[in-house]
Amino acid sequence: MSFRNVCREYRREYSREMIFGLVLLMLVGLSTWLGTYIPESLYLNGITQIMNGCIATMCLAGAWLMIRHADGMKIRKIWAVVLFVYAVFTIILLMRVTSFVDQPRTGFMSLQGWQILVGDFLLWLLLLYPTESLRPGWMNPWRAILHGFPAIFAYVVDQVTSIDMRIILALYPVLLIGLLAQHIRKYRVWCEENYSTLDRIDAQWIVRYIIMCLLDGVLFFTLCLVGSIPVAFTQQWLLLLIIGYSTEQILFRQDPHFLELEGEEETKENKESSAEANAEYRHILEEWMEKEKPYLNPAFRLLDLRQVLPLNRTYLSQLINSEYGCSFYRFVTHYRVEEAKRLLHEQPAMKMQDIAEHCGFSSPTVFARIFARETGKNPSEWSAKQDANETL
Repeated sequence: MSFRNVCREYRREYSREMIFGLVLLMLVGLSTWLGTYIPESLYLNGITQIMNGCIATMCLAGAWLMIRHADGMKIRKIWAVVLFVYAVFTIILLMRVTSFVDQPRTGFMSLQGWQILVGDFLLWLLLLYPTESLRPGWMNPWRAILHGFPAIFAYVVDQVTSIDMRIILALYPVLLIGLLAQHIRKYRVWCEENYSTLDRIDAQWIVRYIIMCLLDGVLFFTLCLVGSIPVAFTQQWLLLLIIGYSTEQILFRQDPHFLELEGEEETKENKESSAEANAEYRHILEEWMEKEKPYLNPAFRLLDLRQVLPLNRTYLSQLINSEYGCSFYRFVTHYRVEEAKRLLHEQPAMKMQDIAEHCGFSSPTVFARIFARETGKNPSEWSAKQDANETL
């Protein structure tokens, strides 16, 4: 695939996230500009208390919802702890024990080292949730400590030596976001190996989360440099947005990892993997796909293959990869596109929406995009070319 096609595919895949990022960036800029008109006394003695009160209330309510609806999901327990810690922190701010905008300025940085370290800790907490969601069980206590070690080390150096490490501390959240981004590709690969439809379970939700955390990190870095009240105000409402968005996603978003864990308990039967066994499995699988057409179901997933093959998820995934050289998602997509070709040829008057729905695609837009990716032409162009070939 050429570089131009890669860029085009990227724009199609993340167009909504790009728009989301641009709109959010504009709102951040507008909020920061409007914040310049907020009197310092009004902010320190009124607005910041209201904002922190909203944050604390939302955190406590979210933590209660997470505990009440935990349902054995580790991700919800983690997010409940994160929200509770944030609630405690904002309550401390409400009690005026400390503040991030009215401390004396020293050197070229506005905040003290311990203040920046506290901010690093809170941003570190925010990234526990997406890491666990992308790779369940990967973020154990030891890895969590290792992720936070660079900030602690920089703070210790800042305190015991004459080296000013506050700029390193302020940039620490960028490192965390970079570490998080590397998990997205692995998550997408996992989804493609287990699901035939990615519209509701792919990584686009986490891209939006990263955009918000990245902007929050930029605002935090700016706050470290200048201690600006407009920046502090903007960061507060952005944090409200992050907390609300994350809580909604964890409560109502379908978690594919959790569903797979449930399904994996149904059977543990395996057989010896060999060329002869794989050939037999391939014959059984293709015969079933042609006869029963399970791929027409949009919710068709890898574990459904166990209706005809006595293998667990790992063996099923290995079978698809070794025998067809692609992921389960690509394997099913091929059958869906072939079915769409058949309908376009045999029923030219059939509407694109009906074809997309019949073939298991979530929408005509998704159908047209995937069809063009697989054939190099959109459905109408492909159908017109077939008609021209038959005329000749």
